[in-house]
Amino acid sequence: MKKILAVVFCLLLATSVFAQQQFITIATGGTAGTYFPLGGALADIWNKNIPKMNATAQSTGASIANINLLKGGNVDIIFTQNDVASYSYNGTELLKGQAYKDLRGLACLYNETIQLVALESSGIKTVADLKGKRVSVGAAGSGTEANARQILAAAGLTYNDIKVQYLSFGESASNMKDGNIDAAFNTAGIPTAAVQDLSVSRKMVLVPIDGQIAAKLMAQYPFYALQVAPAGTYQGQTKDVTTVAVKSMLACSSKLSANLVYELLDTMFKNTERLIAAHSQGKNIKLATALEGMSIPLHAGAEKFYREKGILK
Repeated sequence: MKKILAVVFCLLLATSVFAQQQFITIATGGTAGTYFPLGGALADIWNKNIPKMNATAQSTGASIANINLLKGGNVDIIFTQNDVASYSYNGTELLKGQAYKDLRGLACLYNETIQLVALESSGIKTVADLKGKRVSVGAAGSGTEANARQILAAAGLTYNDIKVQYLSFGESASNMKDGNIDAAFNTAGIPTAAVQDLSVSRKMVLVPIDGQIAAKLMAQYPFYALQVAPAGTYQGQTKDVTTVAVKSMLACSSKLSANLVYELLDTMFKNTERLIAAHSQGKNIKLATALEGMSIPLHAGAEKFYREKGILK
């Protein structure tokens, strides 16, 4: 009898300890992008600084895949583009008729630069030059694909004008190395690991997205802003290249505890040096700019946090 009671006590104790643990799953992106290393750093920050926290980062298909994972209750915190977040909340564009009104914003992070990369040997120097070429527009249904489609449209092109391929960052780089495609769209913080890797092994160019194309794009979609990729961002890039960018952000469900959200944000902004160590874009994750580009309603816990910090009036 004593043995049985002892076993029951141990089970109850283990259950109690387990119940006190706070499990958080962070949906990031592909391993060759920017979300993945930053997501790992976030998990590390929260695990080391919040008692009984058990946070893990997982590699995913990024923005839209992450929203679907959140919608299904499979993850707790997601990285996403601010344009895709707006499409999801309002049920527009790629997510027409699929409005997700429980989606809430936590923080905007850094500019996500739309990088149109082409092999130098392809002769592609402008968006118009993509006509008839083999072009990766990003993974099917991804935020990158939405950007690619909108940019092509601003240049008077559709998928019918190119030989379209739906490839992730890593897959695009591999196929360009092998000469299977001529160009690829990538939406990520710069420098992007997959593009860095490509620039070392093949002569490539960053194609400008500027002038009338950028003006038309920004007039139709307020999420876009001009962005300069400085000379030297990638091997062989000798000049500044003007393109466009959206914003990366963290989001969650309205159902996540307000107290927990407050603690997650407070802890993240107190430990940004860990984010900087994970990726150079970490230096752009700042409390002062956390609401720039916020395209969906804030979570109640985030709203309280930013009001107390004087960021939200």
